[in-house]
Amino acid sequence: MTSGAGGQPETTGGHGTLRGIVLKIVSVAVFVGMQTCIKAAGDVPAGQIVFFRSFFAIFPIIVFLTLKGHLATAFVTKRPFNHVARGVVGVGAMGLGFFALTRLPLPEAITLNYAQPLLVVVFSSVFLGETIRVYRWSAVAIGLIGVLVISWPELTLLNSDEGLDDQEVLGVMAALAAAAISAIAMLLVRNLVQTEKTATIVLWFSSTASVLSLLTLPFGWQSLTLIQATLLIVAGFCGGLGQILMTAAYRHAEASVVAPFEYTSMILGVVVGYFVFGDVTSPATLVGGVIVVAAGIFIIWRERQLGLERTRTRKAALPQG
Repeated sequence: MTSGAGGQPETTGGHGTLRGIVLKIVSVAVFVGMQTCIKAAGDVPAGQIVFFRSFFAIFPIIVFLTLKGHLATAFVTKRPFNHVARGVVGVGAMGLGFFALTRLPLPEAITLNYAQPLLVVVFSSVFLGETIRVYRWSAVAIGLIGVLVISWPELTLLNSDEGLDDQEVLGVMAALAAAAISAIAMLLVRNLVQTEKTATIVLWFSSTASVLSLLTLPFGWQSLTLIQATLLIVAGFCGGLGQILMTAAYRHAEASVVAPFEYTSMILGVVVGYFVFGDVTSPATLVGGVIVVAAGIFIIWRERQLGLERTRTRKAALPQG
């Protein structure tokens, strides 16, 4: 875990790329498994879910770092306040996301989260002053139309008297808020990866999230059945394992190659939602999801093109001879 998602892959060539893609798909499947366990646990307070997800994620990560011989230095940092800030924002996003997950069909909850990379582009321009050209702005606009297509059937219920009590409306609003806050968290991570190791970022976040989530204990944690506790513990382990697999995927292949396979979660969400929870995916979710996925893949492709262009420019600027 010596490089972050944005680092250069350690393994080059076809075999390394294929390994990276497989690891990414497996990590996506593990994260969908995590979401399935959380949804199956039923109506558990979001802060309580965040604790289980964060605390039990630490164990597989520690085991992995111990095997790699990196545990001794994993917590070492000169930027503790940056890690805590990332933790605060991340916990907010996680809590809202889990709240949405307990109130929406699994495919909708997963697909609405695809708004996050689109919002990262917007926030990069607003908060970091990055230059975003017309191609990416167009992709963001089209992608957000897709999000609106997914959300509209639920949000139109706000026009009726009973809409304010509809749990799915609250779920959609929470999912969109989670995507927005998660996009801000990603900007904080992008800043951290410039100086911090991936292991440090992951462990600090899981530890910070565990402590912060305990602060929600006075606001209504509930007694869990053995099945609920088991599901949430498994969800935590899946979260940690998924993080390890995802990091490994980006070490074996370039981010622009691996990242689009994140969208396999939509297919898995539809399948698992139907067979486990009896969720029948609505046409709006399918159509909107395809639009959002297409926009996200275009943004990834555009980032790769710009990266290649910058590389050629740097090479051309080097002294010849």
